[in-house]
Amino acid sequence: MEVSPYYEKQIDCIHCKKKFKSMKARSNFVKIKETESDFHPIYENDVNPLLYNVFVCEHCGFSFTEDFSKYFAPGIKEKIDEKISSHWRTHDFSGERTISDALQAYKLGLVCGNIKREKHITLAGLALRTAWLYRSIGDEEQEKRFMEISRDQYIDSYSVEDYKGTSMTEIRVIYLIAELSRRINERDQAIRYFSKVIEMQRNSNEVKIIEMAKEQWQQMRDEKERTEE
Repeated sequence: MEVSPYYEKQIDCIHCKKKFKSMKARSNFVKIKETESDFHPIYENDVNPLLYNVFVCEHCGFSFTEDFSKYFAPGIKEKIDEKISSHWRTHDFSGERTISDALQAYKLGLVCGNIKREKHITLAGLALRTAWLYRSIGDEEQEKRFMEISRDQYIDSYSVEDYKGTSMTEIRVIYLIAELSRRINERDQAIRYFSKVIEMQRNSNEVKIIEMAKEQWQQMRDEKERTEE
């Protein structure tokens, strides 16, 4: 019997507490061919786990990832009921997803994350993955829009240090601020943050990130000099 690359997972909605099903990709089917300079993984086959990161509750519409906290500040659940659940028409995201399904799920996740006041680091990751999905279908305008949202959330995360206690390190956050600024053509901001990464090289063991920052910084300096000639 052929094993599917996907399996069904039962999820408990952190908002309405009801159960629903969501697909996940089996890790042994996930093969990364290369990783782009903003950490976007390019997969060797059609099995893309990014499509299934966001869980969409079929009962109340609340959409979230494993990074969302289970804590809701006072008054937030009522706000979600008012802005999301009261308008929700039952929509089933439990099967295999297209890019279009995944984009819908990510945007719902961003709306819910904003209402819930999730950490900036969580919202930044959601927006960045949304940008990657737009990149994969060649929609440059939307890709740029979500890269900018992501970059701004990473800046907020860096300033309040809400990345602490997550899998993201300070140097990765700074590097992503720089790289996303470069990709949306905010060159001065990019150079400033790449410089911050390079300044951290003595105290960091993330050699690969420092090398990537040096490479991009040098390339931008060269381009700047060429345009000034």
